[in-house]
Amino acid sequence: MEWIMLIYLIVINAAGLASMGIDKLLAIRHAWRIPEKVLFAISLLGGSLGTWIGMYLFRHKTKHWYFTTGIPLIFFSQAVMGAIIIFS
Repeated sequence: MEWIMLIYLIVINAAGLASMGIDKLLAIRHAWRIPEKVLFAISLLGGSLGTWIGMYLFRHKTKHWYFTTGIPLIFFSQAVMGAIIIFS
């Protein structure tokens, strides 16, 4: 069971990182963009660390307060919940 969760977290965080990179590329090309609600959904589903890293790696969405506060808040909430589950 632990392996499944670990694999899931790796995949969803890779998706978060990739979605920020893809959306940045699409923004540069003035093409169709990934909706912000999709970026937040990926984060809420466990990909917050990948999304957060992608924000600063690709310098994308870093001027939007709801991303610069929301994504770290989601990450820390998930980290606390994970710690409670692991250590209880």
